[in-house]
Amino acid sequence: MSTLVAGVDSSTQACKVVVRDAADGTLVRSGRAPHPEGTEVAPAAWRDALRTAVADAGGLDDVAAVSVAGQQHGMVCLDEDGGVVRPALLWNDNRSADAARSLGEELGADAWARAVGTLPVASLTVAKLRWLAGHEPEAARRTAAVALPHDWLTWQLAGHAPDGGTADVTALVTDRSDASGTGYWSPAEGAYRRDLLHRALGRDAVLPRVAGPWERAGRIPGTGTVLGPGAGDNAAAALGVGAAQGDVVVSLGTSGTVFAVTGRPTADPTGTVAGFADAAGGFLPLVCTLNAARVLQATARMLGVGLDELSRLALSAPAGADGLVLVPYLEGERTPARPDATGALHGLTLATSDPAHLARAAVEGLLCGLADGLDAVRAQGVECRRAVLVGGGARSEAVRRIAPAVLGLPVSVPPPGEYVADGAALQAARVLRDGTDPGWPPAEETARYEADPVPRVRERYAQARELVVRQTSG
Repeated sequence: MSTLVAGVDSSTQACKVVVRDAADGTLVRSGRAPHPEGTEVAPAAWRDALRTAVADAGGLDDVAAVSVAGQQHGMVCLDEDGGVVRPALLWNDNRSADAARSLGEELGADAWARAVGTLPVASLTVAKLRWLAGHEPEAARRTAAVALPHDWLTWQLAGHAPDGGTADVTALVTDRSDASGTGYWSPAEGAYRRDLLHRALGRDAVLPRVAGPWERAGRIPGTGTVLGPGAGDNAAAALGVGAAQGDVVVSLGTSGTVFAVTGRPTADPTGTVAGFADAAGGFLPLVCTLNAARVLQATARMLGVGLDELSRLALSAPAGADGLVLVPYLEGERTPARPDATGALHGLTLATSDPAHLARAAVEGLLCGLADGLDAVRAQGVECRRAVLVGGGARSEAVRRIAPAVLGLPVSVPPPGEYVADGAALQAARVLRDGTDPGWPPAEETARYEADPVPRVRERYAQARELVVRQTSG
């Protein structure tokens, strides 16, 4: 009988569960459940969604190990009895933008980069804790422990007060990839910077133990099912697609991310590149934008068409859209750090006032923002030979065909899949084997796209982007 493992992706929008054969990675079954909308969510909603998704996937009774990957940065505050102090603030909640700025100014960019590999931005947990201390001091006073979404779910699976009552907050466990997104854990040192936690919250608090990549984090009570340490969503996706050094993963989901696997830590004092750790013992320099696949959805909605028609329209227009540029800061932006920015359309003329040109500008604007991120990763000395395009936005044929011309790299597109959950499942399989790689085949390349770079597209975008930057910073 096959040994089964499960991987969980508790993302912003939904909880996905995959159950795979531990020996070869064959998908056996899967399940899914939605999460509530909003940037402030009661953690119990994640637990309920996990239960529904697990049931939809046929349960975990026959599963030997499970790992949970989750959205990064979310602030889960617990009191001394393990109760949730307030709804969790998610990564895309921008109310902590001023707190991030104040933290950055207090220490300076160089000091933050040296300390934790990244600068404070609104998405990081450290900024959210500073906001909490300033705006909800009573909640801050009650906060005895701080967890991340995937830590909290793993803790729940381990039987720590899933339905109320008291629980041991010192039993919380995280992994190095998710810890590196807090703003108070150093990937280079492999240790918490409690001085930075104290600077944000005003005092110390219990933090999850940081487990090794293939360390057992506990068991599900009554079943013997082993719990892996879990991972941040991007680190799990890197495992899921089998990313190796030289690969840069470009993910188009709710957010847009550009990240690469490397063997050394990075520290970017400009704050563009977050010097995160990966889930396998290495490092994962990452650039994140707030605006990705939903740029396509919003443009399609404005034009009154579906996504397939949007793609067709974009491919019918010339490269560069005859000078029409969309700067897609539809929800503010994280890279560059412009939380209050809005989208902007430049170069609108009678000749470009049609659906095809707008569709092309939307796709190119989305990709130009990610190309800026790719440049920043390269500037950290990270080798980038091939782009692996994943996420919901990667299903667009226009995105696939235009991407190599904008990114300046050949683009590989694996089949649509739940790569975050798959990466968590692979971690669970390796945990069972005490760290030995089970040798699952890498994600298949279903399509490869190449094109000559079109520099004028990025040049025109850069001009329009700087106009937005000046407007929002003036």
